[in-house]
Amino acid sequence: MTLAAELSAFRESFMSKAPPDIRAAMERADLALAASGLTQRALKAGDRAPDFAAPDVYGNPVRLSDLLAHGPVVLSFYRGGWCPYCNLALRALQAALPAFKRLGATLVAVSPQTPDESLSTAEKNALAFPVLSDVRSEVARSFRIAFDLADELRPIYARFGHALPDKNGDASWVLPIPATYVIDRDGTIAFAFVDVDYRNRLEPSDIVSALETRVLHSAA
Repeated sequence: MTLAAELSAFRESFMSKAPPDIRAAMERADLALAASGLTQRALKAGDRAPDFAAPDVYGNPVRLSDLLAHGPVVLSFYRGGWCPYCNLALRALQAALPAFKRLGATLVAVSPQTPDESLSTAEKNALAFPVLSDVRSEVARSFRIAFDLADELRPIYARFGHALPDKNGDASWVLPIPATYVIDRDGTIAFAFVDVDYRNRLEPSDIVSALETRVLHSAA
């Protein structure tokens, strides 16, 4: 089953059970975010990726430029381990990890969660790649993919146990829109996937294709 099929199946199941008021609030927030122009402002292929350092699950800083010294980087932003769509995407990335490594790439996932929350996410999904904590969403802001969660969704998230201040360790309700970047060794973004709909994610096979294209281009 493709990742898209898994995500679609979960979405259909969730929406069939969600109360009408929650569905309506989510739909209003989706429309507002889609109209915000965030995807147009986000960094895209051809842009230079901003360097950053973010703590891993043990609090050790990981710097993008250090990873790029060893090869291209696949940088995947996700909302948090509380998000079922994110967990499906993370597990799909884990399954594709050998293919990424074969092409000389390092996979890194980033969310605004605290390192403790990131550790729980990594353990729950048996992830064998770095999972970093984006303190105060500074990395997401630098890639221009950060947004404030709609006010009417905040009590709904809290009701489900997903109050972002508790998960992220600050008072904000900031999240990244799901985005995946393939970054070349010189820091140039070779491929970008950005979508305001958190239920849509990039297929790992598309990441492999982007990396293969990069390898072919480098050899030309």
